[in-house]
Amino acid sequence: MNIQIKNGRLIDPKNNLDAKQDVFIAAGKVVAVGNAPAGFVADKVIDAAGLVVAPGLIDLAARLREPGYEYMATLESEMQAAVAGGITSLACPPDTDPPLDEPGLVEMLKHRARNLNQAHLYPVGALTSALKGQELTEMAELADAGCVAFSQADAPLTDTRVLLRAMQYAATFDFSVWLRPQDSFLAKNGVAHDGEVATRCGLPAIPVCAETIALATMLALAQETGVKLHICRISSAAGVELIRAAKQQGLAVTCDVSMNHVHLSEMDIGFFDPNCHLIPPLRSLRDRAALRAGLLDGTIDAICSNHAPVDEDAKQLPFAEAEAGATGLELLLPLVLKWAQQEKLTLSGALAKATLQPAQILGLDAGHLSIGAAADICVFDPEMYWKVEPAALKSQGKNTPFTGLEVQGRVRYTLVDGQVVYQG
Repeated sequence: MNIQIKNGRLIDPKNNLDAKQDVFIAAGKVVAVGNAPAGFVADKVIDAAGLVVAPGLIDLAARLREPGYEYMATLESEMQAAVAGGITSLACPPDTDPPLDEPGLVEMLKHRARNLNQAHLYPVGALTSALKGQELTEMAELADAGCVAFSQADAPLTDTRVLLRAMQYAATFDFSVWLRPQDSFLAKNGVAHDGEVATRCGLPAIPVCAETIALATMLALAQETGVKLHICRISSAAGVELIRAAKQQGLAVTCDVSMNHVHLSEMDIGFFDPNCHLIPPLRSLRDRAALRAGLLDGTIDAICSNHAPVDEDAKQLPFAEAEAGATGLELLLPLVLKWAQQEKLTLSGALAKATLQPAQILGLDAGHLSIGAAADICVFDPEMYWKVEPAALKSQGKNTPFTGLEVQGRVRYTLVDGQVVYQG
């Protein structure tokens, strides 16, 4: 289908574009920007007057809960939520049930996602068998099945020899290893940041050193092996400092932060709000400021939603017993825009953190609107305000710390491979 998107403000971070330009799409690709190519006849015209036309968002951490946890969410509900949030590609961690440690499971998941014909799904394979941290998976076979990287998700890998072997294996084949830094012994049974709020509320705490000790080990092993290392969901000022130093030394390390940690801190727990029980925990205001500074100076490469839909019953429990996680797919765009506004950052600079840079971490030729690129596009109204109401979210997970917040930026159209998959 030939589509013309006209009168919109086109923002493309890769090509330094921020101008009123038309986009022309044919056979699922961007065929021209500005003027129509010779003989182009549009089957559909989208009038984007007053709207921003940008590459579709790319989310590095979205738990879709299939297979195994369909009572929390289904692939269908979460893919609908993704496109409603302008997300055209997403990576899903391997902590499903069973974990993504077999090629057959990965192929099944990719096949299910393809049949839904919505966002592109990129599975992250398990680093160790059943995520038990003991035996390595057949990474080469999993990569052939469609895995883009390898991870332990939130499962501990306490044996550093196994981690070293995993990194050596991955480095041999140029695979990426994605790890969330947390020392499982220091974090054991903890649910909140080791600060004044946890002390006041009597909550079991997770100290910052649980992150930094694990991170220092990961960085040392990455330097030893030369593996492509991606650090998932950094949460502390000390962690950001370690990443900054590693990058200055030339280490091939990238890093992301959850949108929750860009906007929230331990103070938001208030009187035991279980919606603020997250992994990693919300840390201090100083940590939040350091995360924001790290995003601005490029130490932190990308913002992700850390989407983790949770069963309502598992959330309506006392804080320490409630299941950790929050829905986020539909909130990623407005929260990135909110951050940009607060930091007086250009729209192009902010969107790069959720489009171009996540694509580079995934090793994809995506997140831009160059001629010949796949027409994965998000058209949104940057001025439209809306209130976060759980009942109105398309995700099966309704739990979010942002309930009741008025946010700015509403998706009007989402296109994947040149097809309109969402219209709002």
